[in-house]
Amino acid sequence: MASIRPRLVLALAALMVGTVMAAPTRADAPPPADYAITVAPDRAGPAIDPTMYGVFFEDINNAADGGLYAELVQNRSFEFGPLDNRSYTPLTAWQQTATGGATGTLSVVDDAERLNERNRNHLRIGLTGDGGPGARFGIVNSGYAAGMAFKEGARHDFSVWARTDSAAGTRLTAELRTADGTVVSAPLGITVRGDRWTKYTGTLTSSVTTAGGRLAVTAAGGGTLRLDMVSLFPRDTYKGRANGLRKDLAEKIAALKPGFLRFPGGCLVNTGSHQAYEAPDWERRRSYQWKDTVGPVEQRAVNANFWGYHQSYGLGYYEYFQFAEDIGAMPLPVVPALVTGCGENKATDDPELLERHIQDTLDLIEFANGPVTSEWGRKRAAMGHPKPFGLTHLGVGNEENLPDQFFTRFTAFRQAIEAAYPDITVIANSGPDDAGGVFDRAWQLSRENGVDMVDEHYYNSPQWFLENNDRYDTYDRKGPKVFLGEYASRDNRFHNALSEAAFMTGLERNADVVKLASYAPLLADVDNAQWRPDMIWFDNHRSWGSTSYEVQKLFMNNTGDRVVPSRATTTPAVSGPITGAIGLSTWATSAAYDDVEVTAADGTTLLKDDFSAGDSRWTRAAGRGSWTVQDGAFVQTDAAAEDTLVTAGDKGWHDYDLRLKATKKSGSEGFLVAFGVRDTGNHYWWNLGGWNNTRSAVEEAVDGGKETLAENGTTIETGRTYDLHVKVRGRQVTLYLDGREWGRFTDDKAAEPFRQVVTRDKGDLVVKVVNAQATPARTRIDLGTAKVAPTARLTTLQGAPDAVNTADARPVRPRASTLGGIAEEFTYTFPAHSVTFMRIKAG
Repeated sequence: MASIRPRLVLALAALMVGTVMAAPTRADAPPPADYAITVAPDRAGPAIDPTMYGVFFEDINNAADGGLYAELVQNRSFEFGPLDNRSYTPLTAWQQTATGGATGTLSVVDDAERLNERNRNHLRIGLTGDGGPGARFGIVNSGYAAGMAFKEGARHDFSVWARTDSAAGTRLTAELRTADGTVVSAPLGITVRGDRWTKYTGTLTSSVTTAGGRLAVTAAGGGTLRLDMVSLFPRDTYKGRANGLRKDLAEKIAALKPGFLRFPGGCLVNTGSHQAYEAPDWERRRSYQWKDTVGPVEQRAVNANFWGYHQSYGLGYYEYFQFAEDIGAMPLPVVPALVTGCGENKATDDPELLERHIQDTLDLIEFANGPVTSEWGRKRAAMGHPKPFGLTHLGVGNEENLPDQFFTRFTAFRQAIEAAYPDITVIANSGPDDAGGVFDRAWQLSRENGVDMVDEHYYNSPQWFLENNDRYDTYDRKGPKVFLGEYASRDNRFHNALSEAAFMTGLERNADVVKLASYAPLLADVDNAQWRPDMIWFDNHRSWGSTSYEVQKLFMNNTGDRVVPSRATTTPAVSGPITGAIGLSTWATSAAYDDVEVTAADGTTLLKDDFSAGDSRWTRAAGRGSWTVQDGAFVQTDAAAEDTLVTAGDKGWHDYDLRLKATKKSGSEGFLVAFGVRDTGNHYWWNLGGWNNTRSAVEEAVDGGKETLAENGTTIETGRTYDLHVKVRGRQVTLYLDGREWGRFTDDKAAEPFRQVVTRDKGDLVVKVVNAQATPARTRIDLGTAKVAPTARLTTLQGAPDAVNTADARPVRPRASTLGGIAEEFTYTFPAHSVTFMRIKAG
């Protein structure tokens, strides 16, 4: 280390809109804490692959239909139904319309007159011919959410497949309307001729800007008119592609400069039936099978989406590959492994079906990489892309909770792929959690069998991410590499993004082990979201990046090609005993609790309740479930209610023993016994018989996010009474089930708020510092022997920890500035709650 020189007085020139601005200092701001960063520029850290950071696309939160896929018509082929969502009908999003006294009938049919075998429904319109000269009868589509977004002067490509039994033909009119029925485009007139399916096209131009637009398709005359695949696309799609992508969303993804695009999921990849969409059953809830999604859009199958809606497959494998190429990202598809995950947890034992899926996967590789002379390469070329897409990585399976059954099938896929395509990296996975029995067994199998890469997933609290920066420091450098395929801190506040940024410094430091990483999910419709947090939010006409988007963009745009070894001082740990009240809860279970007793370490009774006097000492903290005293016990009777927490005691309690009796009455899980309760989002609970009564664990909730601290395979019997004992001493907890020790843990890991990593990017040193605390970090930076330019470029993300980016406000955004006084050693104060990238050129 170089000798310490006198601290330099530096001026920060914030180059914002061409104005030099001084950083404001609040009068009540806390004094800065002192840190030091020491860089070793003469030493070589691990190389960083250009594909390290990427994006993960899954059709969740209406991310495809109604989102990235630019089609404006919802239910364009009348295929919606209750298997997609109980509220759906074949005419969801459609309404009847009539003018001039016209009458007629509408019915959705599946008969021999259909468009093709895989697009089975169509609309039959019976035209009576009633009314005057202006009489027209037909349908209006409302689009997604509030409606279709039109811009004044913008052109839209209309198309429809139609046939008529009228010998004279049927006059069809398409027009754009507002929600109140006002026509806002010149009518597009089409004459449908002949009783065979024909595609008709035209252009509609909006005369207004509205977010509540509609598409009307009406007809005049008599006879029977049949319609299918009614479509309206904005002409201005991403890169102008037909059947293309919504431009603003695609551009936000492209601006990340992702190294890879993982698709199409996620839970929808490997849930549902693994059978094909074919007679006699025409399976509607199927795993994602890529052959359903290529070829002409009117011939593509449909599917029920795992997340509770409909998938049209208009956005299919060809479009995913094309999008990856358009944004310069490596394509990374994931195929089902015939073991369902995401709570379904079923292994399909059908050798013939397994062989079919393996062959489908080999055909997928040929579709992506094969020459135009091959069967599937020819199909790719016919869709408009003769050149191979250059597939190099492929995932098999997603979050399977049955590691042995999964690995048996994964091995069959892997052997077939490696035999035919030895250059393809075949990726396994470690289940849905960051630790535990499934995780450990999955990793054991992958290590023992020399798997190239393992896909890890976890969604945890900000505290977990701050605590686990060193997660990959101890991974075997010679073992399988890590693909961190899904991760996020469980909210979209800036505090969450800061914790993710701190964690990412650890990912980069371990770039020799962590080869790929993608935040998830990528997209969310603000009007229809099944999961939070998400990186990019949108409505039908606007989109905005979350605070996590800004962090991901900063890291992706400044990754560098090699880590430069560095170290930093740490924040002194401040920690007291586990403190808080107690609680009882259930999850999809009815349970009875009795004889609750809390005693201090010295034996003093803090709480004793046998419920003979009612339940007045308990607060219904969650406001869910149905709690009542029955037969001298406190019973939660609603077997469908989730997270029904009730609490008692003092938030100041520490060093105590909690004892109680618990009996499962009915339902799918067991007991939730809470301790260290500060509020509904901050507590510990002993989850006995969780995850559909497959395992048990102690989880810590911090601001609503949970992490697992201890786990085993305990399950809970219905009707049996259990004796539970939780012993809290300082930060150590020991748990007893029926008088025998169940497990123990010590929660003393430091949540370090000050993290850094240094990389080299085309000769520049990039010093990346996260200060996730309310205190500024006055930092002495020692660049060692590096000869550097006297100024550096700074990019800073800073904001209140609770700040959230929205459609109307973006409080967290990058700010560029220039810092002078750069030398081999200098001092800089990193703002509170900030991410700072300092780009220093060689002198």
